[in-house]
Amino acid sequence: MSYGQMISRSFLKLPLSFLVKGKTIPANPTEELQLDLGKPIVYAMPFNSDIDLISLQTQTKALGLPDPLTPLVINGKEYDRFVFLTSKGMTKQSKKVLPKQSVELFTQLLKLHQGDSELDIQMLPTSVLWGRKPNKEGKEKPYLEAISACQKTRLLLSSGRDCLIRFSPVVSLRYMADTHGVDETIAHKLARVARIHFSRQKLAASGPSLPQRQVLFNRLLKSPEIQQAIADEAKSKKISIEKAQKQAQDILDEIAADFSYSLIKTGATFLGWLWNKLYQGLNINNMATVRKLAQDGHEIIYVPCHRSHMDYLLLSYVLHHEGMVPPHIAAGVNLNFFPAGPIFRRGGAFFIRRTFKGNKLYSTIFREYLAELFTKGYSVEFFSEGGRSRTGRLLQAKTGMLAMTIQTMLRGLNRPVTLVPVYIGYEHVMEVSTYAKELTGKRKEKENAGMVLKTIRKLRNFGQGYVNFGEPINLNQFLNEEVPGWSSKDNSADPAQKPQWMNPVVAKLANQMMTRINDAAATNALTLCATALLASNQRALSRKKLEQQISCYLSLLTQVPYSDTSTVPNTTASELVEHAQKLDKFVIEGDEKGDIISLDRKQSILMTYYRNNIIHLFAVPSLIAHLVIQKERISRNELQQAIALIYPFLKAELFLHHEQEALEDYVNSLVDELIRQQLIIEQQDELSINPSQVQTLILLSRTIVETLQRYAVALTQLVAIPDIDKSTLEQQSQNIAQRLGRLHGINAPEFFDKGVFTTFFQTLKLQGYIESADKHYKTQVLVDLLGELLSPEIQLTLQESILKKN
Repeated sequence: MSYGQMISRSFLKLPLSFLVKGKTIPANPTEELQLDLGKPIVYAMPFNSDIDLISLQTQTKALGLPDPLTPLVINGKEYDRFVFLTSKGMTKQSKKVLPKQSVELFTQLLKLHQGDSELDIQMLPTSVLWGRKPNKEGKEKPYLEAISACQKTRLLLSSGRDCLIRFSPVVSLRYMADTHGVDETIAHKLARVARIHFSRQKLAASGPSLPQRQVLFNRLLKSPEIQQAIADEAKSKKISIEKAQKQAQDILDEIAADFSYSLIKTGATFLGWLWNKLYQGLNINNMATVRKLAQDGHEIIYVPCHRSHMDYLLLSYVLHHEGMVPPHIAAGVNLNFFPAGPIFRRGGAFFIRRTFKGNKLYSTIFREYLAELFTKGYSVEFFSEGGRSRTGRLLQAKTGMLAMTIQTMLRGLNRPVTLVPVYIGYEHVMEVSTYAKELTGKRKEKENAGMVLKTIRKLRNFGQGYVNFGEPINLNQFLNEEVPGWSSKDNSADPAQKPQWMNPVVAKLANQMMTRINDAAATNALTLCATALLASNQRALSRKKLEQQISCYLSLLTQVPYSDTSTVPNTTASELVEHAQKLDKFVIEGDEKGDIISLDRKQSILMTYYRNNIIHLFAVPSLIAHLVIQKERISRNELQQAIALIYPFLKAELFLHHEQEALEDYVNSLVDELIRQQLIIEQQDELSINPSQVQTLILLSRTIVETLQRYAVALTQLVAIPDIDKSTLEQQSQNIAQRLGRLHGINAPEFFDKGVFTTFFQTLKLQGYIESADKHYKTQVLVDLLGELLSPEIQLTLQESILKKN
């Protein structure tokens, strides 16, 4: 470093300390990028900029990374710790040429590896982004372009508080030297790859160029598909082409987003305040996978579960906070009310009607608008359940948006399309009491400004929030496996026509998508406490017993992990109970033996929502516990056979991911864990209860009992009335379940939910219980098994209810 550079950089540090507020992505690069701080690190940067270097220096000090302005010393010789791809003041003709200084440093560093077999210099690609404002269509600028000192000063003043320092996965120069050699050619190759990388990184942060809204409308209205739909509309309704054209314009105006970076920037500040007011913390997991997809140029479609109106705000905030572009969001047209509608629209929302049925013009326009988003490279978000879950469980997916996505792919996209399942969880859902009322028959309140104001007045601390990104689904790869040749011209001739393979493939995709959302479940203090308390007869446990039960849950989830993307609190059961207590949902009463923690009647109903968020994680462990308790002594083989009979129904209802062939190993692992916890005993090849731990085992077993009771309701009728039709069976099952609930104090709203009965009947048909030749025998075997798992009181009520129906 020259003396002049030292002086100029020293003068810059003071003003930059006031003007620049930097943020690093990822927040912990050492852990996420697996940096080895014992090996030398050199920063590869797109521009030769003192301002960028000083901003980077500030962040590296805070992160414990090497100072970029401190020389790298190897074998007693000093080298610069940074290399840049673009010189100051480069001309357009020379901007693709790697600066001579950088070529020399690259080459020297590579050659050092020839004489030292232990050396491995880590090249860390690093870019400093000043603001993330996207380009405008027709006014695009290169994403990687050196700027003048005056331009940099203006950028510093306007975007200094929006500075993003992005670190990318390291490149091992040892690997490069051993694999590709050490001459200047390799240095130039590294530079070309780095340029592409930095351009994609900038694109991932700011997004594609934004069109003027009316220009976009004009372009879409001229498309052959919409022109044909307009002509058909005019003909079918006997109106003029001009009037049909006006209707099309109005539909586009109703649907289309009006994305505004300034609103996103302002909204991020507001939402940061809101989350700090509402929640004690946000937990984000598996973000690195999503960043890599964006970096690799994938068209990303986010598919979150839908618990609350907070979901779309939270996901957009998280993505912006993590250095990515918030997606365009498919929002229900019911949210298009003043003032929320215009704000959501400028935040990226596009509005969709509940049904397209009978409206060809609307469906064509919506499909073409969605295709435009994909073609231009905007990430998209839609809620596959079609609405918020009122019970806390995942709903069966609505497949319309998935089908339109695949139809768009059939027209040809020049990059891979990937679904990213997202699990969103809360320790408090603001609408949960409203959901409970709706499930008892109260009419859903229409969204309006008054509702927003009422919600704002209730703002308080709601504990923790969770955003877990699940395992992505590469749609190109999925279709290649399911429908070889899917992208041929025969399949893409008419975007309005679905190929014959579409419906079954979309149904399979939807199931896989929902399963991966559940795979990414986040357990937390409240969901675990709710699961334990609702399993007790009086919805009450001593503090000690509650902590023991949660310790059992934590051990099951950590020793036999449900999936690679699910998360478990890294705290003790005692700390979790203490945290949940602060959420003010429990009744705490003390006596000389300690605290008793309980739920009142109202909270018992509301707590089922939170238990249902994670019930799928404990479905099989609970079933194992229940079988051991009810059978008293059972061999592993008998246990496996019983679970194999019931599991297909649990899998379909709760979106469990274990396939039948992997189930045996999973069950054995869980049994081994229950033995390790001394909840059950294995003697002479038989499993039995450990009397000293029976209460913990009973509480674990009760998580799944209500589900088994519901199965028995339907199957017992099927045995009693073999020729009963589906709709009658569905309705009578719902009625009997409601009766059972009232007589036996079952408060779970999903116990008599029509949707879960529908799913159960679909699985009965798939498993051959309705139409196969041996259906009566198979049904009787399952009914007999379920009968052994029900209490005598439930069995008696069930038999009486069915006799009355007949």
